[in-house]
Formats: sequence, structure tokens, C-alpha cells
Amino acid sequence: MSDLTIIAGPCIIESESFVIDVAQELKEKLSPHGVDFYFKASFDKANRSSGKSFRGPGLGKGLEILSKVKKEVGVKILTDFHLPEQASSVAEVADVIQIPAFLCRQTDMIEEGVRACAGNDRILNIKKGQFMAPWDMRNVSEKIISIASEQGVSCPEYWITERGFTHGYNRYVVDMMGLSVMENYCSRVVYDATHSVQLPGAGVDGKISAGERNSIPYLARAAVAAGARGIFLECHPNPSKAKSDPATSIPISDVEKFVSELVVLRQTVQKFSQFNWS
Repeated sequence: MSDLTIIAGPCIIESESFVIDVAQELKEKLSPHGVDFYFKASFDKANRSSGKSFRGPGLGKGLEILSKVKKEVGVKILTDFHLPEQASSVAEVADVIQIPAFLCRQTDMIEEGVRACAGNDRILNIKKGQFMAPWDMRNVSEKIISIASEQGVSCPEYWITERGFTHGYNRYVVDMMGLSVMENYCSRVVYDATHSVQLPGAGVDGKISAGERNSIPYLARAAVAAGARGIFLECHPNPSKAKSDPATSIPISDVEKFVSELVVLRQTVQKFSQFNWS
């Protein structure tokens, strides 16, 4: 067994049959490699660049579909919530409930996320905002611990996901040194290999995000080498036809080989000496 967590799936629920098929294929591909696999798909993409972009089936139908995926395919689920009042319903289905990057500082989101996770024995994943330095996530961590204490509930396990930092126009950069900083503030640092290569608003007429998909393997390998214990990958049977993030989703046909290489790299990293030169 590997201690590497893999979060993989399409950006958005395109249909019930679609996500069931993708989840089944990913399970079959990843099971031999012993990773901790979570199937990811969003029921709503609330922060699309254009109001005409496909947003998904919505909360009710989306959770119904994800519940069916969980039961029929037998996989763990990760999905976002976008409003504080959604947290409880999402936690009834998803094993990991995720706060999107743009909302990572919203106290109401964190408060309801903590309450929902504590009540359902779930994990809270917070995506680091594109506008925040790694050490700024200390405040988010302290907020989670404080809220749990104030509400008299057990502090849930929580992860922090790195997804790049805004640099200039339409481009993100990733600071690999920041991964070791954030290790001090959570139980697991995850690296979002696909959203990090987005070029926001750089697609057709500024209506969609473009991306540099060919950079994904290099950054993912660097993140595992730097100590990340989780990798977030959006994938699709035909990325160019994806209804969300077509430029940064990877072909599902390549997922098994890619993940198998990351597992080997993680095993190698665990053999390296640790130094404290502070």
C-alpha cells in the first residue's frame, strides 16, 4: 500500500451515466497501485468566467448522483460546497468536503465545514486561495481549531491543497517550498496538478480558461519530490470535449501510468534523509 492520496475525476458532473463510468474506470485503473483514491466531481461550478458556461446539475441532483456513484462503484467521494448552508448536505454524501480556493478565508464556510465534518466523521479540504502565501494558511488552520473548540466538537481531519499563486495576467506559479510550510498547518498537503496550469480567462474571447496541460507531469513530480502526500488530477475520456476545464484535464487513458510513476517516486522520497537546517 502507498500512503499517496489520489483525488481524480472530471471537473464537473456531466451526467449520471458519465460519472459512473468514469468512476468505475478510475477504480479499476488505480486499485492495483494501492493508493488512497477519492473520486472527484463538482455538482456546481459557481465561479465560471462566463455566465453562459455549463454549471452542472446543482446541489440536489448532484448529490443524488454522487451518492449513487459511491454505492454502485464503491469509491470514496470528494466534492465542493459553495455556500455555508450546503455543508451539512454535502457531508452526508462526500467523504471529503472541499472549500474552493476563492472562499478559503470565509469564516462562515469554515465554521459550517467544521460542524458538518465533525457530525459526519468527514475530512475538510481547503484549497489555498490564488491570492494567499503559504504561511497565510496558518490563520485558516487556527480558525478551524478554534471553531471546533468553541462549538465543543472534535476537530476534523483537514487538508490544505496548493493550486498555484496568481502571477501577472492569466498565469499561476507554484512555489514548491510552500508545501513544506503548509505541512505545519494540516494533516496532509495536496497538490492540485491540473488547476495549477490554468491560464484563467485566456481562452476563446476570454470566456473560458486556457491551460498548459503538458506541464502537469513535471509539476506533479516536483510536488511529490517536495513532500506532497496527495495529488489532485482532473481527468476526462476526451479532454477536448469536457464541459469544464478542457484545457487542463488529462486523458483518463493515461491516469494509471502517471499515478504508478508517482507512487514509485513517493516510495523513493520516503527513503531520503530529513535535515533540519533552520
